[in-house]
Amino acid sequence: MDMEEAASKNPHLKSYQESLRSRNLPTPFFQERLGEDLSTLRSPDLIYPLGDPVFVHIHEVDGDEREYTVIQPTLPDDAMIKIQEIKSNILEMAPLHKGSEEDIEKLLEGLFRDTVQFRGEGRTFLDRLRRKRTVIDREEVQGILYGLKRDLIRGGVIEPLLMDPYLEDIHAVGLKNISVVHKIFGMLRTNLRFRTEQELDDFIRSTAERIGRPVTDARPIVDGALPDGSRINIIYSEDVSKEGASFTVRKFYEKPPTMPQLVKWGTFSAKMAAYLWICLEYGMSMFISGETASGKTTTLNSLLSFINFRKKIYSAEDTPEVVVPHDIWQRLITRETVFEGAKVELFDLVKTALRSRPDYIIIGEVRGEEGSGAFQAMQTGHSVLSTFHASSIDKMIQRFTGDPINVPIRFIDNMNVALFQEIVYKEGRIIRRCSAIEEMIKYSKERGGILTRTVFEWDPVRDTHYFTGMYNSYILEHKIAPKMGLDFAKDIYSELDRRERVIRSMVESGITGYDEVNSIFRRYSDRGWEGLPRNLRG
Repeated sequence: MDMEEAASKNPHLKSYQESLRSRNLPTPFFQERLGEDLSTLRSPDLIYPLGDPVFVHIHEVDGDEREYTVIQPTLPDDAMIKIQEIKSNILEMAPLHKGSEEDIEKLLEGLFRDTVQFRGEGRTFLDRLRRKRTVIDREEVQGILYGLKRDLIRGGVIEPLLMDPYLEDIHAVGLKNISVVHKIFGMLRTNLRFRTEQELDDFIRSTAERIGRPVTDARPIVDGALPDGSRINIIYSEDVSKEGASFTVRKFYEKPPTMPQLVKWGTFSAKMAAYLWICLEYGMSMFISGETASGKTTTLNSLLSFINFRKKIYSAEDTPEVVVPHDIWQRLITRETVFEGAKVELFDLVKTALRSRPDYIIIGEVRGEEGSGAFQAMQTGHSVLSTFHASSIDKMIQRFTGDPINVPIRFIDNMNVALFQEIVYKEGRIIRRCSAIEEMIKYSKERGGILTRTVFEWDPVRDTHYFTGMYNSYILEHKIAPKMGLDFAKDIYSELDRRERVIRSMVESGITGYDEVNSIFRRYSDRGWEGLPRNLRG
């Protein structure tokens, strides 16, 4: 598809182009798909499709500020009145119809036809006996039907933003313009906003009810998941959010990025990925730590491909974000309720998982007493993976041993590996990097703490990862080499190099897709090295 074809099918896009010309503005480039190379553009001016009839224009305004302009069918005020009338009629009729969720869009289209009459079109005697119909022009059909679908069965005002696969976060505060974090162009202000306090209030209340966590002045803050899996945090009360009710949506990957993809993006090096592959294959417990939005959950999901596909996995989360590709996976989710006895918390889920004797327990995020449950699981021989908020190994240990987690310091070495991630703004775009990988060696009574060793470090100046654990890795030599049956522990570094070549070959061959990567590691689980494609084995 090119701009001319898209404009011919979408009159509102053509009108938008004409408005740019009338202001003597240049014609934007049309990009059907976006690539990482576009992040180097100093003054981007491009339009890309989200699927008819919605498009996005990324451009500069007021000199150097970038804006995210949604181009969608718009209607005059009198047409908006028609939409409200049609919507009321449809909602009255909807209970009289039956249909599955898959059929709901077709159902809406049918109800739309039953509630409108085209201007100038005659009506039969039976038509006149039926309910009053809203008179519309044929030119209004696309805009009205789009508005109805958007508001009744999709995401309302923010639907175009939910459609965009290049967005990470959506952030709205009161009646201000909504902001987004774009994967390629960073933080952008959009042209979308809620027009009235009532519209914002209705959106927040209906969204909170849809996710099963109603919001009130007495309970103004809620977390939950939208139907597509995206995570939403709502702050409702003006006592808490002084500039008006607000919400943040963290976009969900139905098929999350794989480790080869993260290597391609520079988050990890191929050798780091090889190290993590060995660790997870041989049951090491691992925590991914870092600040908010540093990519902890994305990394956690990418690591799961390294776990043997014949293993039994349990996950425990407040909001479902972990995506496990294995066949034997039990997903556990907390339950909030006003009745104390009916509440199911993360600690309860970890205890339940322990009783089921899984090989790996994945905890979405450790924040409280579930942390002590995680260390009990590690002590009893279970492998545990989780995310955590701490910026360094010292701060991680301090948080684990302090309130409210309270893990005894001598138990901390049950964790084997800790990853630390950072979010960095580089030349106007967001990048994420694993800044360090630390190994837990042992508890030292003499030193009154845990001995640790840094095996990978990131140099932010050169944007390069260095392996500082060569011939010096406690986990590889003393934990994993014996499990592999190696007579000489140092031989494990040859295995590390071999796996590094596999990861690098996957990246160079463009093997980064979720299904393709997991298919390869599934075959590796079944047949070992011979299960890997020949071109990856070198």
